[in-house]
Amino acid sequence: MDPKFTLERRIAAELKSYDGRIGFYADDFKGNVVSINGDEDFETASTIKTYILVCLFDQVEQGKASLEDILTYRKQHQVSGSGLVHSLDLGAVLRVKDAATLMIIVSDNVATNMIIEYLGLDTINACIERLGCASTKLHRFLQFDSPGLGRLGTSTPRDYASIFARLAKHALINPRADQAMIEIFKKQHYNSMITGEFPVYYMDGEDNGEENSIQVASKSGSMDECRNDGGIVYTPYGPYVIVMMHKDFRDPMYHSNHPATRFGARISRMMLDQFLALEGRFVL
Repeated sequence: MDPKFTLERRIAAELKSYDGRIGFYADDFKGNVVSINGDEDFETASTIKTYILVCLFDQVEQGKASLEDILTYRKQHQVSGSGLVHSLDLGAVLRVKDAATLMIIVSDNVATNMIIEYLGLDTINACIERLGCASTKLHRFLQFDSPGLGRLGTSTPRDYASIFARLAKHALINPRADQAMIEIFKKQHYNSMITGEFPVYYMDGEDNGEENSIQVASKSGSMDECRNDGGIVYTPYGPYVIVMMHKDFRDPMYHSNHPATRFGARISRMMLDQFLALEGRFVL
């Protein structure tokens, strides 16, 4: 392989016709990292929910929280956007574990506010700092109805990738807690950027009669100004981590054919093909 024809150059060529800006970070756990604007700040949107989940499990391990505690849906938790809890009546109750699971798998905004209130904003940010994610912060509760609120969260592709890399190695909190979080991330419904161009055969065990040979544990996030996705891709040759964050594009609408989603899916497929072709590495 021509050493000048690197993955970074291939990605850059793919992005020549893209009207936005991407932050990209991928790690094959074989000493090969691909990074484009990996240390640049991006709006997190719902990817901040990954950090909130990690901080919840961290507090549980310290005995300062419990997954079995009961939370009540109250007026101060109300927020528009994704999720199911907003369809319930005020006064509905959820276990902390159930609210946290909804926060990830359907990106439930009300459940997220319930967890933020349960843990405390300062506790979450202190945990994020303790995890070594110095460029990441949760700025406020989720609220989208009032103008001028500013960013929800900020992070970098490197910070976000570091969370999933340590999860994959069971080196974030402890092996038991890390695996429990991975199982939640595997159920996440909105991973169309990472898996958008993956071969369907590898993703659908029900149709091919085999156990899925590729699985993804991930969390995406979208707002008018950003489209993000990141997580662990499990393959027959082992896992790798991939993170994509997008900003500065012209189209603020949320739709499946958004340029950020399409270009992100292309790059993700490029990384998968390379990883499989080289049997578990990004480069020889």
